[in-house]
Order: sequence, then C-alpha cells, then structure tokens
Amino acid sequence: MAKICGDGRRERTRAFTELVSHYLFRDRFGRPGKGNDKGKVEGLVKFARANFMTPIPLAASFDDLNVMLEERCRRRQSERAGRHSETIGERLVADLEVFRDLPAVALEPCEKRAARVSSTALVRYRCNDYSVPTAFGFQDVLVKGFVEDVVILCRGEEIARHRRSYGSGTFVFDPLHYLALIEVKPNALDQAAPLKDWDLPEAFQHLRHLLEARMGNRGKREFIQVLRLMEAIPQTIVTQAVIEAIRLGAIGFDAVKQIALARMERRPARLDLTAYPHLPKMAVRTTAAADYAVLIPGRAA
Repeated sequence: MAKICGDGRRERTRAFTELVSHYLFRDRFGRPGKGNDKGKVEGLVKFARANFMTPIPLAASFDDLNVMLEERCRRRQSERAGRHSETIGERLVADLEVFRDLPAVALEPCEKRAARVSSTALVRYRCNDYSVPTAFGFQDVLVKGFVEDVVILCRGEEIARHRRSYGSGTFVFDPLHYLALIEVKPNALDQAAPLKDWDLPEAFQHLRHLLEARMGNRGKREFIQVLRLMEAIPQTIVTQAVIEAIRLGAIGFDAVKQIALARMERRPARLDLTAYPHLPKMAVRTTAAADYAVLIPGRAA
C-alpha cells in the first residue's frame, strides 16, 4: 500500500490514496525496523493466528473462510480483554456510536489499468490474455483486476468477466465471445481455439449431427445459432430446450429458441406466425354435423 523512497520516506501508492480518499481516515506508518511503533498491532496478529488460525482452518473458498472467521470473532465478543470491565462486544457498541457512517458505495478492491483490445479480441492484464466479444476489437478498455476476477469495461459498460489467472502467458477464453464471428465462418467451428475445451452437454453434439444430416452445411450454421442463444439465455435453459426439441423431433434453431423462450417466460411453447409471413396460412372452420354425411355409404359428398 506504500513504498519506501530512497531517503526512507513513505510514499502512498495510487491504490492506497484511493482508499484514504474514499473512507476519509488518517494514515500513520511505522518506521522501518521499529516494530515497537506498532506493537499492539503485532500482538493482535499473534493472538489472531494462535486463536483463529490454529489449527489451520480448511475451507472451500475465501468466502467460506471469512464466514468461519466471522463466527469465531463474534463468539469472542462475550469475553473480556485486559483489565477492562466491559465485554469486547460492549466496547464495540460504544466505539460504533462515535464512528462516521460508511460511504453509500463501497470502494472496489481492485487494480485499474487501461488497455486496448487486440485483433484477436484479447486484452492483456499482468502477462495473461482475456477474451472480450469480437465486436469490441481494437477499442480502448478499462481492466479491473480483483483477487478472484478480471472485469473488462468499455465506455463504462462491462463487456467481459473472467476468473483471474495467476499464471503467465495464459489465454483465458469465453467461447461465447467468438460465436458471432464463427457464425460468419462456420467452417471454423471445429478449429477455433476458444472453443477447443468448451465442455458442452452431449445433447448439443446430438443436435448438431441431426442438423447436419438434414441440412448439410446450413445445419452447421443453425447449430451455431443455437449456441448463440447462450449469449442471452442461461446454458441450463438452452440445454433443456435442446433436449426437448430432440424429443419432439423439432430439429432446428427456431424450435429450440421457442422452447427456451417459453421456459424463460414460464408459458407454453407456441409459434408466433406473425414472425414468419412467408409461411402459408390455413383457414380452419368449426366442424358441422352434416360434414359426417360423407362417411355414410351411398351418400354423396
């Protein structure tokens, strides 16, 4: 949060300056090599390590670990520290009464860097490349590096979010970012690097075989259109729609889209013919009793 200058002075980093400005507190740094300047802090660190981190806690994620540590801290509020007659919880209440209110918006704990999208729709952040939709190629973006995520914004709008990689020279792809380009060049579907490790349910591959068997190369394009549904609809819903379309024998993009939208809107899947004016319209009238006369032998129609 601060770096030491050649003359021993402490200089704030940009991130620490933002923290101080957002929460309005006064900083006071200890002198180099003078542990006694912050003896109480060192003592509390030692206490927390011995009481909260021993034995080493096991947790599936940092969120689970924080919940575990919060529970241990809350249990300690009923204890007394030092020579104080009040409990830790009672002293905490008294302290909170004189604290300032927190800002309405929390400070984002991230590093911000300006970057530019490459010709392959990639943005470099700390020696790794992260994908964005191909429509944002060659544009200036802002990268926010969090502990667990990397978020990319263009003109204030979030266009990509990835799990952060702490390796070097890693390519982090989102296959959905490249489908619009692959739809124009469907023959690249099997060779595109961003789609190489895309683990989709088996139903999608089954649908592709059926589409290509029925429509040839046009079936590959329709399959890409089905994949693009996941740009706006959760993958679980699209997967269920694909399975249902195969079961009904309605092999095509339109059928999968209608089923998926019906599931999203929680309504029966009905085809809106107004969107297909080229289809012939049928006039269906109510059946009358006289219509059954044709079934009687010897009666003319």
